[in-house]
This record gives sequence, C-alpha cells and structure tokens, in this order.
Amino acid sequence: MKWSRHPAASLAFAFTLYTLGQACFAQAYPSKPLRFVVPYGAGGGPDVIARVVGRKLGENIGQPVIVDNRPGGGGVIATEHVARSPADGYTILVGDTGPLAINPNLFPKLPYDPMKDFAPVTIAITTPLFMVASTGLPIQSVAQLIEYARAKPGLPFGSTGNGSVHHLGMELFKLMAKVDMTHIPYKGVAQSVPAAITGDITVVFAALPSVLPHVKTGRLRLLGVATGTRTQFMPEVPSIAETVPGYEITIDVGFLVAAGTPNEIVEKLHAEIVKVLRTPDIAQHLTTLGIIPVGSSPQQYAETIRADLSKFAKLVKESGARVD
Repeated sequence: MKWSRHPAASLAFAFTLYTLGQACFAQAYPSKPLRFVVPYGAGGGPDVIARVVGRKLGENIGQPVIVDNRPGGGGVIATEHVARSPADGYTILVGDTGPLAINPNLFPKLPYDPMKDFAPVTIAITTPLFMVASTGLPIQSVAQLIEYARAKPGLPFGSTGNGSVHHLGMELFKLMAKVDMTHIPYKGVAQSVPAAITGDITVVFAALPSVLPHVKTGRLRLLGVATGTRTQFMPEVPSIAETVPGYEITIDVGFLVAAGTPNEIVEKLHAEIVKVLRTPDIAQHLTTLGIIPVGSSPQQYAETIRADLSKFAKLVKESGARVD
C-alpha cells in the first residue's frame, strides 16, 4: 500500500488507521483487571460503593476489579493519581462531591482540574445526609435547634474535617437559619459521631448507616434529612427544608476515568456499571444502606459537577470556609 503524496489524503488515511486502532482497542476492553481508586480509607461511602459494584462488575466482565484505597489530602492524592493515569479505562476514580466540587473552591492550586482532566462515566449513587443531635440537648426538632442556637450563640457542631460536605452543609444551615455556631473538625465520621454521642458537640451530619444504630439505642436523636423532601428510607424524619425552606445538600458518588479515554471505552464502562446498579439485589442492598442508586449518563454527571462547582463556590465565599 502506497501513501498518497497529497497531504490531506495522507492525514485522512492516518486518521482512519488511528480510528480503526481505537475501535479494535475498545472492542478488546477489558483484557486485564480494572482498578477502582478510592480517595478515602475503608468503610466510607465511596469505599462501600467501590466494593459492592466492583464485585458484581468483575463477575459480569470476566476480569477482577481491584479496590485501591488512597486516602489523604482531602481526596487530592487519589484524584490526582487517576488524572495522571493512562487514558485506557483501567484506572477508575470513585469520586465524590468533595474532591470534584469543593476542593477546587478551597485550594488555590490543585494538581487537577475536575472539568478538564476527567471523563465522567456515571453518577453511581446519591447519599442523603442526616442531621443528628446529642440526646443531652433539650431539642427534639430542627426548629428547636434553631431556637436553642439563637439563645446560646457559639454552640459547637462537628464535621468530618474542614471543607468537607458535612462541614459546608452546616455552614449552609447556619447561613439560611441565621444562627451562630462554632465548627469543630474531626478526622472522619468515626470521630465526629461519637463526639455527638458524648455531648462534646451538639449536632453533626452523617450518612444513615453511620448513625442509625445509635439512634435505635437512644444515644443520638434524628432531627432531619438534608434532602429537599423526605426520603423513602425514613419517611417519618422531616426534611430540614420543612423548617428552612430551600435547604438541600447531598453527596454524589460516581465513576470517572482520565480525560482522553476513548469514547467507546467510556460507553462500555458506563453500560456495565449501570447494569450492576440496576441489578435487583444490588439496588435493594444499597437501599437498605440508605443509599439511592442513580446510574446517570456521562453528560449528566459532567453537568452535575459543573453545577456543584458553582454552588460550592458561592457557599465557600459566603461562609468564609477554609482549610488550614
């Protein structure tokens, strides 16, 4: 076969070869184990999703899915690692709202750009946050918390760390409810929830699995859920928006690969992960954990990240939140 001497024809031929090569590569995918990179330690929401989805995905595609926990830097370490990984669909970030939407508004210099360095695959789940209070406080509802906080300015509330969704969720509550409360950061939910139990802090946000056992034993009191309406998991728990109109904050957990990954691979990965999320026993298992399976399109995930970046930019500015 001879190359044409015409530059345009040569370029077209080269592009055709490249396209055919990419298509063949995508058809062979996956031909080796996949790696789910989690920005946190074992036990948290992203880790649970990685393991539940990874186990079933591995069975479906005939390749092992390895869960690689890389905690540190508020999710920066793991997120940067995936951004710099080969764009071949084998290294997959289990990302959430923190590293993708909050960190860019808190850190002046991040080693990654959430909109440029990744190809979103799908939002896997949405996790509602529940506000719980120490049972030592004379409050039974969000309305009573607001009244109590106005009478006693500076009441301590806890979070899983400066700049976390749990922290900014309370900052948003302070702004909208017009109360003055003092932030006490902890290293994670394993420290913040016990602090609420002992009364070292008044309230804290957490996912349902982290607090429900303590609610059932009477060691914590559920005040409200941070979704716009009541949830299917605990419809008896009022939404915070019933007392503070318009209040809403949740955590999205999804899968992303490095920018430049062939579209055919992104689409195949998307189809396989959504298939797992819609498997009846998987969906039921996640629901029992207080987690809402989603399975969005890549485009919807990109739009969600963009909207969250804007939302948290405003919140960080108005609240004055910062990382030390």
